[in-house]
Amino acid sequence: MIYKKDANFPYPLLTNTSSSYKGCNFILDVALEENSQSYRFEMKYEMDSSFIEELLQAKRAQLVLVIQSKDNKFFNLKLGDQYVEIPKSRISLSKRTVIQLLIQTKEEICFERNYDLSPFYDALKEEIVVPRHSILGFSNCVIFEGSNNKPLELFEKKINPNIKSDIKIELGSETIVIQYKKEDFQFVDSPMSNTLNNHYIYMGLQKALYRFIVTYSEDQESVDIEQMDYPSDGLDFKRYSLMKKKMVQELNVENIDEVICLISDRILEKHTNAIKGLYQNEN
Repeated sequence: MIYKKDANFPYPLLTNTSSSYKGCNFILDVALEENSQSYRFEMKYEMDSSFIEELLQAKRAQLVLVIQSKDNKFFNLKLGDQYVEIPKSRISLSKRTVIQLLIQTKEEICFERNYDLSPFYDALKEEIVVPRHSILGFSNCVIFEGSNNKPLELFEKKINPNIKSDIKIELGSETIVIQYKKEDFQFVDSPMSNTLNNHYIYMGLQKALYRFIVTYSEDQESVDIEQMDYPSDGLDFKRYSLMKKKMVQELNVENIDEVICLISDRILEKHTNAIKGLYQNEN
Protein backbone atom coordinates (compact mmCIF):
# COMPACT_ATOMS: atom_id res chain seq x y z
CA MET A 1 0.00 0.00 0.00
CA ILE A 2 0.96 3.66 -0.34
CA TYR A 3 1.58 5.59 2.87
CA LYS A 4 0.51 9.21 2.32
CA LYS A 5 0.73 10.37 5.92
CA ASP A 6 2.68 9.37 8.99
CA ALA A 7 0.88 6.18 9.93
CA ASN A 8 0.46 5.19 13.55
CA PHE A 9 3.08 2.48 14.09
CA PRO A 10 4.00 1.04 17.52
CA TYR A 11 7.73 1.51 16.80
CA PRO A 12 9.92 4.26 15.24
CA LEU A 13 9.86 4.73 11.46
CA LEU A 14 12.28 6.34 9.01
CA THR A 15 10.27 8.88 6.99
CA ASN A 16 10.75 12.45 5.81
CA THR A 17 8.51 13.88 8.51
CA SER A 18 9.04 11.60 11.49
CA SER A 19 10.97 12.77 14.55
CA SER A 20 11.92 9.19 15.47
CA TYR A 21 15.33 9.44 13.78
CA LYS A 22 18.00 12.10 14.24
CA GLY A 23 18.21 12.45 10.45
CA CYS A 24 14.79 11.59 9.06
CA ASN A 25 15.39 11.85 5.32
CA PHE A 26 14.21 9.08 3.02
CA ILE A 27 13.99 10.76 -0.37
CA LEU A 28 12.96 9.12 -3.63
CA ASP A 29 13.23 10.60 -7.13
CA VAL A 30 11.89 8.75 -10.18
CA ALA A 31 12.21 9.44 -13.91
CA LEU A 32 9.98 7.65 -16.40
CA GLU A 33 11.14 6.30 -19.76
CA GLU A 34 9.19 4.10 -22.15
CA ASN A 35 9.18 2.35 -25.49
CA SER A 36 6.46 0.51 -27.35
CA GLN A 37 6.71 -2.51 -25.06
CA SER A 38 7.62 -1.39 -21.55
CA TYR A 39 7.98 1.36 -18.97
CA ARG A 40 11.26 1.95 -17.19
CA PHE A 41 11.26 3.73 -13.82
CA GLU A 42 14.73 5.18 -13.17
CA MET A 43 15.24 5.64 -9.43
CA LYS A 44 17.47 7.66 -7.17
CA TYR A 45 17.05 7.54 -3.42
CA GLU A 46 18.85 8.51 -0.25
CA MET A 47 18.25 7.62 3.37
CA ASP A 48 19.93 8.93 6.50
CA SER A 49 20.22 5.79 8.61
CA SER A 50 23.37 3.66 8.74
CA PHE A 51 21.42 1.12 10.86
CA ILE A 52 18.89 0.49 8.09
CA GLU A 53 21.57 0.52 5.37
CA GLU A 54 23.44 -2.21 7.27
CA LEU A 55 20.23 -4.26 7.48
CA LEU A 56 19.81 -3.92 3.72
CA GLN A 57 23.42 -4.86 3.02
CA ALA A 58 23.10 -7.93 5.27
CA LYS A 59 19.83 -8.82 3.49
CA ARG A 60 17.96 -8.68 6.78
CA ALA A 61 15.70 -6.04 5.24
CA GLN A 62 14.32 -5.49 1.75
CA LEU A 63 13.62 -2.47 -0.45
CA VAL A 64 10.15 -2.67 -1.97
CA LEU A 65 8.97 -0.38 -4.75
CA VAL A 66 5.22 0.22 -4.73
CA ILE A 67 3.56 1.42 -7.93
CA GLN A 68 -0.10 2.38 -7.54
CA SER A 69 -2.16 2.97 -10.66
CA LYS A 70 -5.40 1.04 -11.09
CA ASP A 71 -4.12 -1.29 -8.39
CA ASN A 72 -0.98 -1.76 -6.28
CA LYS A 73 2.06 -3.56 -7.66
CA PHE A 74 5.09 -4.48 -5.54
CA PHE A 75 8.66 -5.00 -6.76
CA ASN A 76 11.45 -6.26 -4.50
CA LEU A 77 14.70 -4.41 -5.17
CA LYS A 78 18.31 -5.26 -4.50
CA LEU A 79 20.49 -2.61 -2.85
CA GLY A 80 21.93 -0.57 -5.70
CA ASP A 81 19.20 -1.31 -8.24
CA GLN A 82 18.71 1.82 -10.33
CA TYR A 83 15.62 1.00 -12.33
CA VAL A 84 12.58 -1.22 -12.69
CA GLU A 85 11.35 -2.18 -16.15
CA ILE A 86 7.74 -3.31 -16.47
CA PRO A 87 5.97 -4.59 -19.60
CA LYS A 88 3.06 -2.39 -20.62
CA SER A 89 0.86 -5.47 -20.51
CA ARG A 90 1.32 -5.56 -16.71
CA ILE A 91 0.63 -1.94 -15.83
CA SER A 92 -1.47 0.97 -17.04
CA LEU A 93 -0.35 4.58 -16.70
CA SER A 94 -3.53 5.98 -18.20
CA LYS A 95 -4.49 7.31 -14.78
CA ARG A 96 -2.51 8.98 -12.01
CA THR A 97 0.36 6.76 -10.89
CA VAL A 98 1.89 7.06 -7.42
CA ILE A 99 5.29 5.52 -6.61
CA GLN A 100 6.84 4.97 -3.19
CA LEU A 101 9.80 3.08 -1.78
CA LEU A 102 9.36 0.99 1.38
CA ILE A 103 11.84 -0.78 3.67
CA GLN A 104 10.53 -4.14 4.91
CA THR A 105 12.10 -6.58 7.37
CA LYS A 106 12.96 -10.10 6.21
CA GLU A 107 13.40 -11.36 9.77
CA GLU A 108 12.84 -10.21 13.33
CA ILE A 109 14.86 -7.06 14.06
CA CYS A 110 15.93 -5.68 17.42
CA PHE A 111 16.60 -1.94 17.66
CA GLU A 112 19.16 -2.26 20.45
CA ARG A 113 22.04 -1.13 18.17
CA ASN A 114 20.02 1.47 16.29
CA TYR A 115 22.11 4.53 17.13
CA ASP A 116 20.27 6.64 14.57
CA LEU A 117 17.19 6.99 16.75
CA SER A 118 16.40 10.24 18.51
CA PRO A 119 17.41 10.48 22.19
CA PHE A 120 13.81 9.83 23.19
CA TYR A 121 14.38 6.12 22.52
CA ASP A 122 17.71 5.76 24.39
CA ALA A 123 16.12 3.99 27.35
CA LEU A 124 13.63 2.05 25.21
CA LYS A 125 15.41 0.73 22.14
CA GLU A 126 16.57 -2.53 23.76
CA GLU A 127 12.91 -3.44 24.14
CA ILE A 128 11.95 -2.59 20.54
CA VAL A 129 11.70 -5.79 18.51
CA VAL A 130 10.09 -5.62 15.07
CA PRO A 131 8.67 -8.84 13.56
CA ARG A 132 9.30 -10.19 10.07
CA HIS A 133 7.59 -8.42 7.14
CA SER A 134 7.26 -5.17 9.12
CA ILE A 135 7.74 -1.73 7.56
CA LEU A 136 10.84 0.09 8.83
CA GLY A 137 10.34 3.23 6.75
CA PHE A 138 8.79 4.77 3.66
CA SER A 139 9.86 7.50 1.27
CA ASN A 140 8.01 10.46 -0.19
CA CYS A 141 5.58 9.72 -3.03
CA VAL A 142 6.43 10.48 -6.66
CA ILE A 143 3.41 11.13 -8.88
CA PHE A 144 2.92 10.79 -12.62
CA GLU A 145 -0.32 12.35 -13.75
CA GLY A 146 -0.89 10.11 -16.77
CA SER A 147 -2.92 11.03 -19.85
CA ASN A 148 -5.60 13.48 -18.84
CA ASN A 149 -7.52 15.10 -21.66
CA LYS A 150 -5.84 18.41 -20.78
CA PRO A 151 -2.72 17.46 -18.80
CA LEU A 152 -0.98 20.84 -19.09
CA GLU A 153 -3.88 23.28 -19.27
CA LEU A 154 -5.18 25.02 -16.18
CA PHE A 155 -7.38 27.61 -17.96
CA GLU A 156 -9.75 27.59 -20.94
CA LYS A 157 -11.25 30.66 -22.61
CA LYS A 158 -14.58 30.61 -24.43
CA ILE A 159 -16.96 33.10 -26.04
CA ASN A 160 -20.53 32.66 -24.84
CA PRO A 161 -22.95 35.48 -25.81
CA ASN A 162 -25.73 33.80 -23.83
CA ILE A 163 -24.29 34.34 -20.35
CA LYS A 164 -26.11 36.90 -18.21
CA SER A 165 -22.94 38.69 -17.12
CA ASP A 166 -20.00 40.12 -19.06
CA ILE A 167 -17.75 37.35 -17.82
CA LYS A 168 -18.40 34.05 -16.09
CA ILE A 169 -15.84 31.80 -14.38
CA GLU A 170 -16.65 28.10 -14.00
CA LEU A 171 -14.62 25.31 -12.41
CA GLY A 172 -14.55 22.28 -14.70
CA SER A 173 -13.25 18.79 -13.98
CA GLU A 174 -9.79 19.61 -15.37
CA THR A 175 -9.67 23.35 -16.07
CA ILE A 176 -10.87 26.76 -14.92
CA VAL A 177 -13.16 27.98 -17.71
CA ILE A 178 -13.40 31.74 -18.39
CA GLN A 179 -16.44 32.60 -20.52
CA TYR A 180 -16.66 36.01 -22.20
CA LYS A 181 -19.89 37.55 -23.40
CA LYS A 182 -18.01 39.44 -26.14
CA GLU A 183 -14.76 38.65 -27.91
CA ASP A 184 -13.58 42.23 -27.32
CA PHE A 185 -13.32 41.51 -23.58
CA GLN A 186 -10.30 39.31 -24.39
CA PHE A 187 -8.34 42.24 -25.92
CA VAL A 188 -8.02 40.21 -29.10
CA ASP A 189 -6.63 43.16 -31.11
CA SER A 190 -3.65 43.57 -28.81
CA PRO A 191 -0.40 41.58 -29.16
CA MET A 192 -0.42 41.41 -25.34
CA SER A 193 -3.89 39.84 -25.23
CA ASN A 194 -2.96 36.95 -22.94
CA THR A 195 -1.24 39.19 -20.40
CA LEU A 196 -4.08 41.72 -20.44
CA ASN A 197 -6.41 38.90 -19.37
CA ASN A 198 -4.35 38.15 -16.27
CA HIS A 199 -6.81 39.86 -13.94
CA TYR A 200 -9.43 37.30 -15.04
CA ILE A 201 -6.88 34.54 -14.40
CA TYR A 202 -6.42 35.94 -10.90
CA MET A 203 -10.19 35.88 -10.32
CA GLY A 204 -10.32 32.28 -11.51
CA LEU A 205 -7.54 31.23 -9.16
CA GLN A 206 -9.29 32.91 -6.23
CA LYS A 207 -12.51 31.05 -6.97
CA ALA A 208 -10.72 27.74 -7.50
CA LEU A 209 -8.65 27.97 -4.32
CA TYR A 210 -11.68 28.91 -2.25
CA ARG A 211 -13.49 25.81 -3.53
CA PHE A 212 -10.37 23.81 -2.70
CA ILE A 213 -10.64 24.96 0.91
CA VAL A 214 -14.35 24.16 1.09
CA THR A 215 -13.81 20.71 -0.41
CA TYR A 216 -10.76 19.53 1.54
CA SER A 217 -10.86 21.32 4.89
CA GLU A 218 -12.60 19.98 7.95
CA ASP A 219 -13.47 23.44 9.27
CA GLN A 220 -14.19 25.16 5.92
CA GLU A 221 -11.31 27.54 6.65
CA SER A 222 -7.93 25.82 6.26
CA VAL A 223 -6.23 22.93 4.43
CA ASP A 224 -2.93 21.36 5.49
CA ILE A 225 -1.31 20.74 2.10
CA GLU A 226 1.46 18.61 3.62
CA GLN A 227 -0.93 16.17 5.28
CA MET A 228 -3.90 15.98 2.90
CA ASP A 229 -4.56 13.00 0.61
CA TYR A 230 -4.04 13.40 -3.13
CA PRO A 231 -7.14 14.90 -4.80
CA SER A 232 -8.90 12.62 -7.26
CA ASP A 233 -10.37 15.56 -9.22
CA GLY A 234 -8.12 16.54 -12.15
CA LEU A 235 -8.31 20.32 -11.59
CA ASP A 236 -7.81 19.98 -7.85
CA PHE A 237 -4.78 17.75 -8.42
CA LYS A 238 -3.20 20.38 -10.70
CA ARG A 239 -3.64 23.04 -8.03
CA TYR A 240 -2.38 20.68 -5.34
CA SER A 241 0.72 19.92 -7.44
CA LEU A 242 1.37 23.63 -8.00
CA MET A 243 1.15 24.35 -4.28
CA LYS A 244 3.43 21.42 -3.41
CA LYS A 245 5.96 22.55 -6.04
CA LYS A 246 5.96 26.07 -4.61
CA MET A 247 6.28 24.70 -1.04
CA VAL A 248 2.90 25.96 0.14
CA GLN A 249 2.23 24.22 3.44
CA GLU A 250 -1.20 25.61 4.28
CA LEU A 251 -4.07 27.16 2.34
CA ASN A 252 -6.67 29.15 4.24
CA VAL A 253 -9.21 31.89 3.68
CA GLU A 254 -6.73 34.52 4.86
CA ASN A 255 -3.73 33.59 2.70
CA ILE A 256 -5.39 32.86 -0.67
CA ASP A 257 -3.81 35.95 -2.25
CA GLU A 258 -0.38 35.04 -0.88
CA VAL A 259 -0.73 31.54 -2.35
CA ILE A 260 -1.76 32.95 -5.74
CA CYS A 261 1.34 35.13 -5.68
CA LEU A 262 3.48 32.03 -5.11
CA ILE A 263 1.92 29.80 -7.77
CA SER A 264 1.10 32.27 -10.55
CA ASP A 265 4.48 33.66 -11.64
CA ARG A 266 3.75 37.39 -11.04
CA ILE A 267 0.61 37.57 -13.16
CA LEU A 268 -0.55 40.93 -11.75
CA GLU A 269 2.89 42.49 -12.21
CA LYS A 270 2.88 41.33 -15.83
CA HIS A 271 -0.66 42.67 -16.26
CA THR A 272 0.41 46.06 -14.88
CA ASN A 273 3.44 46.21 -17.19
CA ALA A 274 1.19 45.41 -20.16
CA ILE A 275 -1.16 48.28 -19.26
CA LYS A 276 1.84 50.62 -18.92
CA GLY A 277 3.02 49.48 -22.33
CA LEU A 278 -0.33 50.47 -23.87
CA TYR A 279 -0.10 53.96 -22.36
CA GLN A 280 3.46 54.40 -23.58
CA ASN A 281 2.53 53.34 -27.10
CA GLU A 282 -0.33 55.87 -27.16
CA ASN A 283 2.00 58.65 -26.09
